[in-house]
Amino acid sequence: MSSNSAERASHSGQGTKTRATAGKVLLTVVAVFTGISPYVADWNETHVLNPLWPPHAKFHNGQTMAMGTLLAVATLFFVWRRRGDARSHLYAATGFAGLYWVSQAAAILYPGAAYFDHPFDTPDMHVMGLPVQAVIEIVMLGLIAAAVALSRPALPPGRPGLTQGRPEDG
Repeated sequence: MSSNSAERASHSGQGTKTRATAGKVLLTVVAVFTGISPYVADWNETHVLNPLWPPHAKFHNGQTMAMGTLLAVATLFFVWRRRGDARSHLYAATGFAGLYWVSQAAAILYPGAAYFDHPFDTPDMHVMGLPVQAVIEIVMLGLIAAAVALSRPALPPGRPGLTQGRPEDG
């Protein structure tokens, strides 16, 4: 290997590490937001403290808030885990990071579901015509996608597809 080739490989390795760290930071931001935001959004008169909500609805709201916290912890565990396969950790972390936001996006599809109860459906709860929940879902899933793009291991030169780490064929 020539000195130029070795230098490029060294810089490429540093760039890959920097990108992977940036991806981990993005997933960490998503995890922290996922763990905290349900409490900020729901521990008030619109949800948990709403006297019009029946106890069973509050039970499910508590379940949802706790699920956000547990998914955040699982995401952080796999994002920063050092032992084992980095690619498997990335898949697990992105899966846990995305579950809360995908399930929230799907919630509007259930019969009788609404983004807001009537007294709380105000113009300030919409961004560019979209309910604030939908905007947050788009942003969080976008951050997760960016984290995956940054964190994926670089492909070996001249090899198409995700083949790094697999045994050589033939």
